[in-house]
Amino acid sequence: MSQGKAGPQYTEITKIAMIVGRNQTPVPPDEVELMARIGSTDREIAEHFGITDSTLRYNFTDYLIKGRSELKQRLRQAQLRVAFEGNPTMLIWLGRNILGQNETPLQAGKEPLPFTDDDLDGTDASTEDNSTESSAI
Repeated sequence: MSQGKAGPQYTEITKIAMIVGRNQTPVPPDEVELMARIGSTDREIAEHFGITDSTLRYNFTDYLIKGRSELKQRLRQAQLRVAFEGNPTMLIWLGRNILGQNETPLQAGKEPLPFTDDDLDGTDASTEDNSTESSAI
């Protein structure tokens, strides 16, 4: 008796699938959702199952939406984790995209701001002009 590797063994499994399209193709909805969850496009998913994009969207819209929603949630969680670990680039990006922050202040109109550089010095421009005139006399 020889002792060698046994070859692969196969068994039959049963899956729940929707029968769709003109070719009556069985497509498991949970696999559609899984592929959407990992970021596959409609075209990639449809090609995997041998159906058209429109057949996929017509029959599996809810599964596509749910899978892509879960992908977005996982990405947000990962981004927040990286940001909270101290990544300044991610903090800035999330601030801009989620909180609407930006580097330039928003202005209601295009009018200039109501103060001048003199206001920043803490001195009053009108008293400065008077003091220079009186010292010139």
